[in-house]
Amino acid sequence: MGKLSKSCTFVRNMHTKYKNIYFLGIGGIGMSALARYFNAKGYTVAGYDRTRSHLTEELENEGINIVYNDSISGETYTATDTLVVRTPAVPEDEAIYTYFRQNGYTIIKRAELLGLVTRLEHTDTDGNTLTTKALCVAGTHGKTTCSTMLAHIMHLSHNGASAFLGGISENYHSNVIIDDKSRFVVAEADEYDRSFHHLTPYISLITSIEPDHLDIYGTAKGYQEGFDIYAENVTDAIVIKKGFSVRNPKCKVYTYCGYEEGRHPEADFYADNVRIKDGEIEFNFIHPQGTIKDVRLGVPVWVNIENAIGAMAVAHLSGATDNEIRSGIETYQGVWRRFNRHLNSTRLTYIDDYAHHPTEIKNAISSVRKTYPDRHITAVFQPHLYTRTRDFADGFADALTTADEVILLPIYPAREKPIEGITASMLTEKCKARGKETTVVEKSNIAEYIEQDMREKLTDTAGQYVLLTLGAGDIDRETDKITVRLKQLLQPDK
Repeated sequence: MGKLSKSCTFVRNMHTKYKNIYFLGIGGIGMSALARYFNAKGYTVAGYDRTRSHLTEELENEGINIVYNDSISGETYTATDTLVVRTPAVPEDEAIYTYFRQNGYTIIKRAELLGLVTRLEHTDTDGNTLTTKALCVAGTHGKTTCSTMLAHIMHLSHNGASAFLGGISENYHSNVIIDDKSRFVVAEADEYDRSFHHLTPYISLITSIEPDHLDIYGTAKGYQEGFDIYAENVTDAIVIKKGFSVRNPKCKVYTYCGYEEGRHPEADFYADNVRIKDGEIEFNFIHPQGTIKDVRLGVPVWVNIENAIGAMAVAHLSGATDNEIRSGIETYQGVWRRFNRHLNSTRLTYIDDYAHHPTEIKNAISSVRKTYPDRHITAVFQPHLYTRTRDFADGFADALTTADEVILLPIYPAREKPIEGITASMLTEKCKARGKETTVVEKSNIAEYIEQDMREKLTDTAGQYVLLTLGAGDIDRETDKITVRLKQLLQPDK
């Protein structure tokens, strides 16, 4: 029996074999989506996480028991009816993980469970047996935005869709969508730890193969190889950004791009006739069968033109109509921490974004420049991971210095231990070498520092400013504090 057949059998047997599913690292965005899904399906779901967060509190409010100490609570779990799911973020020497491992529990990775779910045969509410068609979004950049856009389009379409998302959708206030009548499921295909090799996509969007996670892949060639292996698992079609390629795919390959002013690009899907007026962005979507005219971006940020083209392309290939695609993009409200605009006044705009790779940072700042061409941009960046900071230090400095002012927070370590010489101060020196004065501020002081900095700037009555906070660590825990202080600062402007 092959790997796929075993996987399908495992999923079909889950209801009869397992009553409980225990998630190690349940507070992670991908883990929590699966926890919500199985909780809705009637399993007893519980989990462990190191720290309490807004997301874990939401899970608890949905009836999921979570412990925050590294031990089994007073509840009883048995190896015969409990499936344990883990994320690589939970170290192997954690006591709770050791307990499950030493006592005969079946333990699988998050990516394995997601892969199993996206291959599931299930019965819909009308009694029909449906074979899942997984629409997966892979790539170095834009996965969460593209997958959330695609999920929204498909969920509103006549085909419908379930979805497992890498962020909290502003449309659904969740990272999971459950549609028992649809055979389509949208999933983010994460390349970290080679997780996406567990997926068998029906159609996949590939946004970029720009090297990242070199702690896993070693080299750019190794990273490309990871995507080549992933692409071999796609059964129907790949939509890949123009300029990238995958090795000998066994399915149809299409290309897409955003907008190339003044000429029609050699791509199957692209944007044309882009118009920006009064903070709104409209464009025409060109696909192999024709044009969808006057598409308006629900989240009007320049980089979302390209993100929308990728999502619309997959939706088009999956049978969504032109009107469904247009309506989906126009009503798309965004993802938490993807260009979230916390404050927007005539003098000061505050935007928060998850960008944590040099290209993402460069695109974020460039998009702000296009939207607010005459404003001074202050970029506040929290580097994520010592290895990523080490591997892309020059790229970070090049990207950050496209802002007018740069403020850095100390590196957020996540799963890593410090590396000698790799610090935020090291990045400041590289920024200064490029002619940009840069300051390092502790996270605990950042809201106060920004308030004082903006107070001084706003004494120039003609000045207009954008504050942009960036990073994949815990800088988001400061956004509310920053927003409150800035709103108070702007009170006289009302």
